Amino acid sequence: MSKKPENIERIPFNKEEIAVLRQSISISEELISDFYKISTSEWKRYRYDIQSLKDLLEEEIVDIAFAQVHRYAQSPHQRLRGSETGDFFKICLQDHMIRKAVQRDPHIELLPLTTYIVTHELIHVIRFAKFLQRFYSTPNEQEAEEGRVHALTYQLLKNCKIKGLPEVLLAFKDCRTMETFYGTREKASNE
Repeated sequence: MSKKPENIERIPFNKEEIAVLRQSISISEELISDFYKISTSEWKRYRYDIQSLKDLLEEEIVDIAFAQVHRYAQSPHQRLRGSETGDFFKICLQDHMIRKAVQRDPHIELLPLTTYIVTHELIHVIRFAKFLQRFYSTPNEQEAEEGRVHALTYQLLKNCKIKGLPEVLLAFKDCRTMETFYGTREKASNE
């Protein structure tokens, strides 16, 4: 559980911000579908959910990153046969940290920033699910993976025609970490 710093208000996205987030999720999923050649039916193999602050458990909230990826044994919404693996990834967006970045930098807008964040996190999920990267890894392996995922995120977004995206790409070109990872073998209880 993270201790909440005094100067950060954990205010969830409002209705308009959630609409922007939905748009960025749609853009990100389409870009990743094209890049990784994932059909609509194949997306079902990638067990994940993206949730914003209002739907997170206390232990899924951090004040040091834009997102936190949790790995659970399975989603309670999915009925799996005994022979199927059930890893479920939950991308926990930290609304308050994303909003803080938008407020701090007048060149950064919500749609391009959330598109960057969601694209980045979904690349992680795909890489974990395809066993291209281990979820549990050493700090050196995590740093190398962050470099790979930042490069892939840039590659996917560099030609995307979203107002304000070049500013986001420039702002995060040297960023070393965007999220934290937390794994458990228990079910996510709030889903």
